[in-house]
Amino acid sequence: MTEPLVVLTDVNKHFGELHVLRDIDLTVGAGEVVVVIGPSGSGKSTLCRAINRLETIESGTITIDGKELPEEGRELAQLRADVGMVFQSFNLFAHKTILENVTLGPIKVRKVGKAAAEKRAMELLERVGVAAQAQKYPAQLSGGQQQRVAIARSLAMDPKVMLFDEPTSALDPEMITEVLDVMIELAGSGMTMVVVTHEMGFARRAANRVVFMSDGQIVEEATPDEFFTNPRSERAKEFLGKILSH
Repeated sequence: MTEPLVVLTDVNKHFGELHVLRDIDLTVGAGEVVVVIGPSGSGKSTLCRAINRLETIESGTITIDGKELPEEGRELAQLRADVGMVFQSFNLFAHKTILENVTLGPIKVRKVGKAAAEKRAMELLERVGVAAQAQKYPAQLSGGQQQRVAIARSLAMDPKVMLFDEPTSALDPEMITEVLDVMIELAGSGMTMVVVTHEMGFARRAANRVVFMSDGQIVEEATPDEFFTNPRSERAKEFLGKILSH
């Protein structure tokens, strides 16, 4: 196990009566790609969003690179800069060009100079395959292109860890591949990643570890090979039986 980068200890969270995270213990090592899968409503997205405090937790601790998550204010903004997040919806600023979308964070939060921020942004847009679209606005791009811009925008902040919350679930099938290819490249480059996804092919190819959740709990964790060929829990067997039979 490499140096632990993200550590969740005994994390609990309710939405009303619903216990959405139950005593979650999870450690993500630096450079590790952890894919979180499970049925709808199992707490996967909440887990992902708790890591950068988009969701508060009631008990337990979450640390990133040894620091506990701050409650709010400047420290929280600083922490969020270290934790990149890519959502289902692309959340790009509609009235700013693609280049402006990618340079905004580095200029405002990291205090990078405009020229340096633009140079880095162009390198990242090149890396995700949309450099030619730099002067366009989000509405002029396909969903797959917008999601790749969203990934570039997160990378521009030089995060320590990247969180992906079902990044392909709003996309048409032919666009899913182009986004997953960028994520597979990113995983191969040593980025620490926590990915909530329904894309089992990605889990098999890119994950170091699969975490299976059900009813707010982590039911099992294993390498992709072990998990897909020999799941230990009945719940995981049932889940895989449903999704892999189609």
